[in-house]
Formats: sequence, structure tokens, C-alpha cells
Amino acid sequence: MAALALGLVGTAMVVTPSSTAGAATATLVVDYTCNGGIAGTGSGTVNLRTRLTVPTTLNVGDPLNVEWKLNYKDATRLGSPAYMPNGGRIDVTGRANISGSWIGQLQPKGTVDQSGPMDKGTPLNLPVGISDFGHTDRAGTVTVRPGNTLFVDFRPAASEVMVNDDDPAITYSGGWEDKDGLPFEDHDYHLDLHRTTVKDAWASYTFKGTGIEYVAQKDRDAGPIEIAIDGQAATPPRVDPSRNADGTLVNDAHKGGQTLWKFHGLKYEQHTITIKNVEDAKLGQLDAFRVITRDLVNSPKEYRAECTLANAPGAIQVEIGGGGDNPASPSPDSSPDTSPSASASASVSPSASPTDDNPGDESPSPSPSATPSPSPSASPSPAAVQTQNYVVTAVVTQGSPSPTATRTVTLTATPSVAQVAITPQGGAQTGEAPERVSFSGMLLIGSGGALLLIGMLSGVALLRRRAAHSGERG
Repeated sequence: MAALALGLVGTAMVVTPSSTAGAATATLVVDYTCNGGIAGTGSGTVNLRTRLTVPTTLNVGDPLNVEWKLNYKDATRLGSPAYMPNGGRIDVTGRANISGSWIGQLQPKGTVDQSGPMDKGTPLNLPVGISDFGHTDRAGTVTVRPGNTLFVDFRPAASEVMVNDDDPAITYSGGWEDKDGLPFEDHDYHLDLHRTTVKDAWASYTFKGTGIEYVAQKDRDAGPIEIAIDGQAATPPRVDPSRNADGTLVNDAHKGGQTLWKFHGLKYEQHTITIKNVEDAKLGQLDAFRVITRDLVNSPKEYRAECTLANAPGAIQVEIGGGGDNPASPSPDSSPDTSPSASASASVSPSASPTDDNPGDESPSPSPSATPSPSPSASPSPAAVQTQNYVVTAVVTQGSPSPTATRTVTLTATPSVAQVAITPQGGAQTGEAPERVSFSGMLLIGSGGALLLIGMLSGVALLRRRAAHSGERG
């Protein structure tokens, strides 16, 4: 089976490279049924009708675009999973399976923001479409089928939510008093709070978020409050509204709306905070809780709706042409031929073959097909002579080439006669004596005699001149 030849590139929105202008396309109607997550907080079961569009004819190098239009099939809708003061985001991920000449999968994706605030169950909007594309690198035929599953995820937006002390989701033990209509100048949230003077009286609240803050009055008559998260002592485990940070007694009375304690960095999931009055006859108070949700990298798993294929949409066949010009799959003749004969360049040494059954059994000499003799009419160019000189020198000085050298230096392009053609006679590589020029022995003797005769005649002439000169003086 051929390896996957499509480079899979994810896209966040619908924007993808365009297919070849005028390319034919085909569309499938694909129905899905969604359950769980935001389907359960909406209509329970939600029906989608989608349209998958794929080009049917491409050339090598064109992107294989997979585009998916999304719609609700009927009146059923996905719903907000909870109260979302700032809305959230819908992420949809599909699957397009590739088979035929290549095997693989594309993952079309799309995103759309949901404006807030939204109550639990508020209908959610789908992205207009999702898309992905793959790169084609050679000719072939592939079949595109929609996957059996499509996922719809909801990601809450970052937010802060104030939960007032009289919220029905807050549970109180006995001994608490609900104080309403407090003076405006006290700055209590909603001008009310719960108060107790009973030791160990507690209040509890379950929330979903990444942080929680405790809001109450600073008051010299207040007592310490112990705080626990999910049944364990929090950090810090208690706070004293009657004391400053340095431990000194505050001068305030009924200074409301103060954030006395906070804890951030929780995992986005359900948590429970519990506060407890520590001392008898001391004021324990609760004005509000502030729930924090930071920006989430991933959507919570419990908000995911899983949609399964509800019909038999069929498949789309894509023809990819133009593979003969593709450099990724060259023919044996596509590279420049540097050998003296075409048959030499077509030969492949068995030691370099990918089908070698014994890769560890390497012969110290190349196979006969790896060193073909050149045709008599071959006349290597100067560039070829330089290449031959390098290859032959390497072979002669290093001995028979190892299989590794056979793979690295293609001996099929090197004629065996090169070492005679390029090595001068008398060189160290040939083992021959240098050529000598032949001269005639008689010619050497005659030349020497002539030089001797000239010297003698010159000596006699000199003596006669000296004698004549002496007679003139006498």
C-alpha cells in the first residue's frame, strides 16, 4: 500500500487555497445526529444537515480542498451549557477519509463566537463551514468519504460572575440571618448580606470556574473565617476580617464589598467552597462569591457534543493528473546522463538496490554491471576527463572500492580506459620507465672531434703571432 502522499494542513476558518480555476467539483449531503454535551443542554438530540464539496479533477501540486457547509436540519438546537456572561466559542471538527492511491485523513475545522450573556440552554450558532486541504505531489486516483463522526465543542469566554449571598445555589447551616436593606454607604453588594454569631455555622457554594473569591465586610467586631475548597483546607486556610495584613485591629465598621480572600488557578471543572465561623459571639458574614473563569486553551470535555453519521452519503472520486512532470517521481532518464553510453547509466549495482535480500553481505568488488566498458567512439569532454581522473585515482590508490564507495561514487559513469588516457607515461601509477630520446653515437663522437681540432688550430695561430711579435722587437 502506498504511503500517504497528502500533506495535511489544518485550517482554523473557512479560508483555504483555491482549487484550480474551473475545476469540476462534487457535493455530498451528509446528515449527523448529535448527543451529549451541548446537545444535552439544548434539545437533547440535535440533527445536522451538512454539505461536503470536493474537486473531482486536479493536477499535481493543486490543493485537494475539502469544504463543508453546516446547518441545523430541523428545529433542534445545541444549547449553552450554563450561564455565560460573556458568551463563548463553538469549534467544529469533521473527518474526511482518503483512500485509493494514498491513505490518510483530513480534519476540516471551523469556529464561530457566541455573543453573551447567555442563559443555560440558549441556542448556539454553528460555523458557516469547516474546511481543510491536502497537498498533492504525484498523479493518482483517490476517494474522499465523510467520516462517521463530527465533534462540536463549546469553550466559555473569560469572565467574572458575582454570586450574591441570597442566591438559591448557596447552602447555609442553621444560625444565619439574612440582612436586607443595608445602608448604601456600607457598599454591600446588592445592599444585603448573611450574618451569624454561631460558632461553626457554615455556608457552601458549588461552582464551575478556575477561581473563587470571598466578599464580605471589614469590621472590628468580625471573627476569623475558615475556608475549604472541595473539602480540603484552602490556601490560606482562614481570614480575619477584623485585622489588617500586619495583624493590627482595623478601625472600620461595616465596610462592605471587600474581597477578603481569593484563590485562582483551579482546573476548569466543578468545585465547592465552604466558609465557617470560627468563634462564638463573633460576626461571621457573607456578602457574595466572585467566580473567575480564565481564558481556556481547550474546550471542556463535558461540553463536547458527538455527532454520528445518520445517512449513507457515498463518496467522491478525485483524479489527479500531470504526474509525468513531477520531480518527486523522476523517470530513470530525467537526470542528466554523464556516462559515455545510455546503457551504463541505466545499470544499477545490486548492492545499492532497496530490494537487497542480504544487506549485511557486502562484496569487496562491484558487480560487472556496475562498470560497463565505454563504446569505442566515446570521446570524453574535458569535464568528463576531470571526473574520470578523480574516480580512477580514488580506485587505484585506495584499492578495490568497498560497497559504500560503490554507492557514493557511481562507477557506471566512469570508463575503465580512463586510467590509460589520463596518466602520463612513466607516472608512478603505471609502473613503466620514462620514455628516452635516441641519439646517434657517431654524431656525438664527430662533434667532439671537431671541437678538439678547432682548439688545436687556435693554439698554433697564437704561437705564430707571439713569434712574429718577438722578431719585430729584436
